[in-house]
Amino acid sequence: MRVALGIEYDGTAYNGWQRQHNGIGVQSLVEKAIAVIANEAVETTCAGRTDAGVHAGAQVVHFDTSADRSSRGWLLGVNSNLPDDINANWATPVDQAFHARFSATSRTYRYLILNRQARSSLFRHRAWWVNQPLDPVRMQEGADFLLGEHDFSAFRAAGCQAASPVREIISLQIAGRGNWIAITVTANAFLQHMVRNIAGLLMAIGSGSDAPERAKAVLCSRNRTKGGVAAPAHGLYLVAVDYPQKFALPAAKALDLARF
Repeated sequence: MRVALGIEYDGTAYNGWQRQHNGIGVQSLVEKAIAVIANEAVETTCAGRTDAGVHAGAQVVHFDTSADRSSRGWLLGVNSNLPDDINANWATPVDQAFHARFSATSRTYRYLILNRQARSSLFRHRAWWVNQPLDPVRMQEGADFLLGEHDFSAFRAAGCQAASPVREIISLQIAGRGNWIAITVTANAFLQHMVRNIAGLLMAIGSGSDAPERAKAVLCSRNRTKGGVAAPAHGLYLVAVDYPQKFALPAAKALDLARF
């Protein structure tokens, strides 16, 4: 049978989602936990690989197994074998046609900025602290230039292995609330470091260092060196993955983060 899991994790201690030769990937711990309950080795496929230090409230994985367990059995059993900074939120059997990566129609990431003069000990691994004042209205003006289908070469990491740099940003919203600014971006797929590079540019625009039109200039340059600083990994969260209704999955969204 094929089983899908909704996974949540604090990425602070890990070298990203993918299993590693050096360091620890979240994937390896999830697979070990599943294997205990399945009584056999399993291999998971995820909706989107996250980098070192990046968090997830709504990662989705699938795996194939000959073990027959209830959804409750999978959920409770897997969680009992995971460390405190990783957990499953739901488990459900799925059709063999379901694929955690290729069946997804969109993914949503949220980048959190703590915008105040004083740093935060509580959020040092959960948000980017920026002490210079930021204007979310200017940031939104810059973000609007990135909507739609484009060549996002200027926003991809040098080591990105994607075959094509073309992606479609469906939504890119900037929300300010008190000392917090959230950058929420939904796309059909993402390039490596794409959201962090966008967040870095929008921060520069929000600070007044760059005009909102710079976002268009960087995009059109297709040159990563024109894009400026990348935002640090620890402010980034995978908060939603969307699938066709035919798969009848539980809502693959991080509810607490999705209501900023």
